[in-house]
Amino acid sequence: MSQTRQSTTVDVAIIGGGLVGASLACALGEAIAAERELGDERAPLRVAIIEPRPLPSSVEASTYQPSFDARASAIAYGSRRHFERLGVWSAMAAEASAIRHIHVSERGRLGATRLHASELGVEALGYVIPNVWMGRALHARLESLPIDWRCPARVESLEPESGGYRLALDSGEVIHAGLTVLADGGRAGFKERLGIESDHHPYEQTALIANVEVSRAHGGWAFERFTREGPMALLPLDGRRMELVWTHRQGAFDEALALSDGAFLERLQQAFGDRAGRFRRVGQRHTYPLSLITARETVRPHLAILGNAAHALHPVAGQGFNLALRGVMDLAGAIGAARAEGVAAGDPRTLASFEARRTADTHRIVRFSDGLIRLFGIDHAALGPARAAGLVGLNALGPLRRTLARHAMGIER
Repeated sequence: MSQTRQSTTVDVAIIGGGLVGASLACALGEAIAAERELGDERAPLRVAIIEPRPLPSSVEASTYQPSFDARASAIAYGSRRHFERLGVWSAMAAEASAIRHIHVSERGRLGATRLHASELGVEALGYVIPNVWMGRALHARLESLPIDWRCPARVESLEPESGGYRLALDSGEVIHAGLTVLADGGRAGFKERLGIESDHHPYEQTALIANVEVSRAHGGWAFERFTREGPMALLPLDGRRMELVWTHRQGAFDEALALSDGAFLERLQQAFGDRAGRFRRVGQRHTYPLSLITARETVRPHLAILGNAAHALHPVAGQGFNLALRGVMDLAGAIGAARAEGVAAGDPRTLASFEARRTADTHRIVRFSDGLIRLFGIDHAALGPARAAGLVGLNALGPLRRTLARHAMGIER
């Protein structure tokens, strides 16, 4: 990795070295490396990534100590394909738990839908991977790619200038970027500073995230269950651990957080039932409020927005990171196509191509996730039997069920 200088000019500056920013850096780094191998005589694409937090240690199986409380993400099968292209899947697979079956049901109703990987001819519908391990795998891959790291470093100001943006870092360095990518999760407030507004639709719900241990092997099953209190999901992890995502109306979790582990597990058992076995252990419980947040602009000349900075979804459908990763690959593809035509990464034509690739996919996933929450969130006597009948009918209709599975896997757009 190169040393920082007082003033630097790059083609692409990525603000944020988390999972989304590191994935984009890997995609661009792979393209740069491929050009070098082919003996491309053009000046190589210059890419810098700025991350304020120190990087975790390199990905080494011998030093990795998984924590019972480690947060994890659900990775669709389509995302596995993308990670294979980035050269990181073999490392990620070491800690990946396969989702081979998905069970969707409504508490208190007989209707259910089951999705199986075998119906699609794949080994898994998706995978659950600890976030720390994914980050390590991406950062380890970046160590071998021609990408400039600024870490730890913080962008103190971001201002448009002729031909791009001017980034002033807390180290005193100034970076002039032809294209700046916001991949900071929206936490740094750059959208607001640039006058980019977002639409906020609060769900008036809070998500509780925790890892639990169950009494019997999960067998690769993931469960999506809709209850009167709110939707809940159980995702398979290693051994008999599962990640719990449980939503309630806002404020309803205050008491649950104060419960003893035993009392909390009993409440969870009553809400979920016995399909996954008995809940024996729960780790640290974390909560956060839920809203649908969509940026009104995801591109401007010399600027692109990715991940949660562009759209934050309800976690129940598990589509947030998968949608973000498709955005990463589409942006990298648009930059590659533009480069082949001699067009700069930050050129409006490049970003228009990227936006055209993303619009339909983003709208489809936002409608799907939001519609699912609103449909099952309506507590009406007439809708309960209708939803149950719909789940039964969906389970009986093989082609429709397989289409739903392919969408959930991120392999049909």
